[in-house]
Amino acid sequence: MTAEAQPVQEFDVAHPDESLRTRLWENFKGGNLGSAPVIFGLTIIVIVFSFTAQNFFTAVNFNNIITQMAGTTMLAFGVVFVLLLGEIDLSIAYLSGVAGVVAAELQQPDSGHHFTGLWPIILALAVATLIGAFQGSFVALIGVPAFVVTLAGLLAWQGVIQVTLGAAGPIIIENRWINYTASYFFSPTAGWIIAAVVIVFYLGSVGLSLRGKRQHGVTVRYPYLLAAKTVAVVGLTILVVAICNHDRGVPLPGLEIIFFLVTLTYISKRTTFGRHVYAVGGNDEAARRAGIIVPRIRILVFMISGFMAGFGGIVLAGNLRSVAPDQGGGTLLLDAISAAVIGGTSLFGGRGEVRSAVLGAAVIATIQNGLYIFGFQPGVIYITTGSILLFAVTLDTIARRRQAKTGR
Repeated sequence: MTAEAQPVQEFDVAHPDESLRTRLWENFKGGNLGSAPVIFGLTIIVIVFSFTAQNFFTAVNFNNIITQMAGTTMLAFGVVFVLLLGEIDLSIAYLSGVAGVVAAELQQPDSGHHFTGLWPIILALAVATLIGAFQGSFVALIGVPAFVVTLAGLLAWQGVIQVTLGAAGPIIIENRWINYTASYFFSPTAGWIIAAVVIVFYLGSVGLSLRGKRQHGVTVRYPYLLAAKTVAVVGLTILVVAICNHDRGVPLPGLEIIFFLVTLTYISKRTTFGRHVYAVGGNDEAARRAGIIVPRIRILVFMISGFMAGFGGIVLAGNLRSVAPDQGGGTLLLDAISAAVIGGTSLFGGRGEVRSAVLGAAVIATIQNGLYIFGFQPGVIYITTGSILLFAVTLDTIARRRQAKTGR
């Protein structure tokens, strides 16, 4: 595995003779800034809007931002894995629309294919995953560029949505489980129970990680940084639940984001498959010579992209409680890809984190929400988002050049 194929090293693990100042400087020179720039930028954005935009820093608006960013974040999760391979998936927006339409069709009470409960969601996710495998097979087995395959998918799945709905127009979603994915709120008591579970789970994972490092002889060089990070996560969890409980309670979309963040992070960082994804993205030829079955990795990654697009499509459909012929249109595709890139995932493959999707989506949703409160036209919002995307890609390009020069 090449150096490019390695995930960014954790700040709290270092060579015994390396000081924190040296480590930070070397990471800065090599472009390994991680999530620090986007977290800093998001903090500044929130502070500015809190003092300038009326009703921005309220519990109601806080919950609104979480529910609004949930669908885009789901799509961005899949984009992160595709970008780690150095590929692109342009079909995810309309693929999410297909999943929403499938779920809506299957839940229609008066149809001959009526399914109840969670079955419309399960079957829609299965369809989206199979579509992802279908598109990934062209890329992995035949060698067709992912740009071409997914561009064809963008056109084809848009056509499928329009043909399926046709002149009938929108379908109203009456299935409560579909609608719950975007609009269910827990009671205040349940919210605190959720917070306790999240905190216990996080502290347990930190403890297991420390034990694993000690067993393998890995030095924890900066324990105070780890302690600060732990306190920050616990404090942020309590703060989020307290704010949400001042409105309707903790939103289910927020838990969906956390669930997939934890699950996909574990897959990418703690499994053989995840390490293979980074290896293929860093240098596919070297990965192939190391015995990695590259085509299988590519197909599985596109299946993940399809699955996450499908789940995002269901969340978006549940948010509107309906599907329409333009389902999956608008800026959804650009927002999802922008979220992954703005969050820190490299367009060149081999470098990035699953959390990039959440951070990038939060930046986009916060900016859009704040500018909307100010009364700006959509054009101003697009210009702002595009400028931030260009800035993020420019930093990524500069960092990659620095890495090539320094060899880090």
